Amino acid sequence: MARQGAVDELLQRIAQDFETLPRQLQNVASYLERERANIMVQRINEIAAGCDVHPSAVVRFAQRFGYSGFSEMQAVFRLDYTEAATPTRSYQQRIRRVIAEGEGTMPASQMALRFIDASRTGLDDLVKSFDAKHFEAAVDLLVKAENIYVVAVRRTFSIASYIVYALQHTAKRVHLVSGLGGMYREQIRSIGKNDVLIAISYPPYGKETLYCSRVAHQHKAKVLAITDSALGALGREAHATLLVQESSAFAFRALTSTICLCQALFVALAYKLELKVEETIHPGEYDD
Repeated sequence: MARQGAVDELLQRIAQDFETLPRQLQNVASYLERERANIMVQRINEIAAGCDVHPSAVVRFAQRFGYSGFSEMQAVFRLDYTEAATPTRSYQQRIRRVIAEGEGTMPASQMALRFIDASRTGLDDLVKSFDAKHFEAAVDLLVKAENIYVVAVRRTFSIASYIVYALQHTAKRVHLVSGLGGMYREQIRSIGKNDVLIAISYPPYGKETLYCSRVAHQHKAKVLAITDSALGALGREAHATLLVQESSAFAFRALTSTICLCQALFVALAYKLELKVEETIHPGEYDD
């Protein structure tokens, strides 16, 4: 019988073997990590469609990690995450059903309340899944960085703009890789081994963000990924990864949890930098 923490243990095993898996099984691995809260209520055909593989690939994946088949592997997720997954899943189903069935005209105020509720659910999930060790590692990367580069595209671009604005209130040299004029390559090419790239992206990952991540690795810089999967294209090779599972309403994913995490990252960095300044000032040195 699966015990508390069995899903984490399974995902850790998957992460260790990820590079040796065939591409189809890598797709399954990334999906399981990303949708871990919903696996217990999904059918094998639904999971296969989400992975863009045949259902038999999901079965092979389960057997690859010691289970007799998909149902036995799914039971691990069910035992660990029943309470967390069920409300989220039923909420998503209700929203989609309202859209599909067109049940009258929904007042704008009601739509707003549903968006707010989805954002609140996302923040609750962020608290439950918060990894203090990874967060501390992310802050330490930024403390040691000579330059901080930030990249995000399309819907997450606003997050990149905010974090750059916030970080510019520290003494760090901060650069927004905006791609203005199509100049992603030019803006990221000066990144060096003592620098950090903050890369923010969710599936389908922005090709510009992945490109900047590759350049950072090539130049021996550190990469801090803010994404939804440690096994995904962005998080897999990052030096530190902060995971965010945004909730959605009316098929639109919120950004509430991501912006909250970025604000927390900035505040924690500013606090540590100020502590370092205080340590260099001897008591009474500037007293009249």
